Amino acid sequence: MSIKEDFENLLGKLQTERDEINLKIHLASMEVRQEFEDAEKEWGRLKAKASEIAGEPLETSEEFIANAKIIGEELKETYNRISKRLAH
Repeated sequence: MSIKEDFENLLGKLQTERDEINLKIHLASMEVRQEFEDAEKEWGRLKAKASEIAGEPLETSEEFIANAKIIGEELKETYNRISKRLAH
């Protein structure tokens, strides 16, 4: 699988998890809501990177993708943490 396919797969998984959390967030505590709001800012950064990647030549996009994947993995950890807190 190419770096770009890996990144697109990560984006899809993050979108699904984000949507599931968003449905549960209205019942959550203020602390969890704040963490989700912070994650939303990171989601915006990640989506902006994805847009940049789409318009860049291959050589440049591999570096962008690598950086965006780091942000995506951090966001994935945040979503996992929020999901666990919402499950309690």
